[in-house]
Amino acid sequence: MDRQPPPPLITMEAMLHMMAIHGVGAEMLNPATDLMYDFVHSLLPFPPVSAAASLSAISSSPGGGSEDRLSAHPDAILRDVVSRLPAKDAARTAVLSSRWRPLWRSAPLVLVDAHLLQSAGGEDSPLRAGSGSGSITAAVSRVLEAHRGPFRCVNLTRSSMGAHRAELALWLGLLAVKGVEEFVFVNRPWPLDFPLPTTIFSLASVKRLYLGAWGFPNTSVLPRGTAFPHLLELGLGCIAMEDRDLNFLLARSPILQTLVVYASQTCVNLRIISRSLRCVQLCMCRVHDVSVVDAPRLERLLLWNVTNKEKVRTRVKFGHAPKLRSVGYLMPGVHVLEIGNTIIKAETRASPTTIVPSVKTLALELEVHFGVRNEAKMIPCFLRCFPNIETLHIKSEETDQPAGKLNQKFMKETSSIECVQSHIREMIFHEYHGERSELAFLKFILGNAQG
Repeated sequence: MDRQPPPPLITMEAMLHMMAIHGVGAEMLNPATDLMYDFVHSLLPFPPVSAAASLSAISSSPGGGSEDRLSAHPDAILRDVVSRLPAKDAARTAVLSSRWRPLWRSAPLVLVDAHLLQSAGGEDSPLRAGSGSGSITAAVSRVLEAHRGPFRCVNLTRSSMGAHRAELALWLGLLAVKGVEEFVFVNRPWPLDFPLPTTIFSLASVKRLYLGAWGFPNTSVLPRGTAFPHLLELGLGCIAMEDRDLNFLLARSPILQTLVVYASQTCVNLRIISRSLRCVQLCMCRVHDVSVVDAPRLERLLLWNVTNKEKVRTRVKFGHAPKLRSVGYLMPGVHVLEIGNTIIKAETRASPTTIVPSVKTLALELEVHFGVRNEAKMIPCFLRCFPNIETLHIKSEETDQPAGKLNQKFMKETSSIECVQSHIREMIFHEYHGERSELAFLKFILGNAQG
């Protein structure tokens, strides 16, 4: 069977051509790219150290003596001190005395390329499409080569790796050999989907991994033993990947607890089969299908702004997840619920095979005019599927649909729902607009809930 050639990369020229086809001016490219990078940056974990912190060297002795008590501590404590400093400050400890000189090379180092910037923006400047520099890339290479490892955290967000392919191979190779516990790696365009080397899977020691703006490696060609044996938390932002790659990651991360997928470049179809996952978040993604197949430890399933731009609604299926406690934001009329082998429809009645009894917190995203027919008639169905809800979140969204009314049939159906009658203790209404339908819904739910 002939191998298919890889799809063309999303270069700046390709993006401009696509924008022209859709009537979007070229002047919108940089603002749109900056907005995407700001969003990716907002969901990255904060580095464990900050270059903005100040150090105090005030002497505690009345005479202002200069006795060096810190250096008298064991090497293990001094290495711990060094590992809590930004890389530049950690290296500077070598000039304190001969006692400190070898320590920074063996302490678990924190390397954040934003800390190496000399511009006024510093580490808090946003991720901009054209702000990476060759000098930063060279500085990162020097630190990775000079330090013997391991690295406590490596946070690289400032380089366009498409222009630094040799450095990309060098960095991943060094981290694979020296070890890294937490790795944040965001590429800069262009191309937007520059291929991430398969050597990313050589980071056997990584426990926390966040990747941004890459084309994911083709996992079908990887060796059978490829895995992330110690990975606990995985974040994938603005990644171009196939469904098989996401399934591969779940299957080859045996102790993974948290999965975050946001602003995916490709449509997401997620089958959750994991003995270890506790939290799954999908944010700002185009999604066809989310299926909780077998997830005995899953506690939270969070969907934020997850829709399908095509004329096919997004399916959310619940299978084996006995510890699932929190679900949201489900969108009646947009998401199709399936529990076991039953597709939930307006006429579906509650039964042991059509409910998820473990869920205690549910969040629904509704259009501000609840009278929109397809949405309103599905609200009771969604509530009926989660009979033991104690906390209900409602997020109200604007719509261009005409306002409707909550009719008597809706009121009657909702009043007979178990969670409304017996379990809901708290209701939080987000982005309330003051519409009559919102107020009527609020009054009705609170009026029928337990005191």
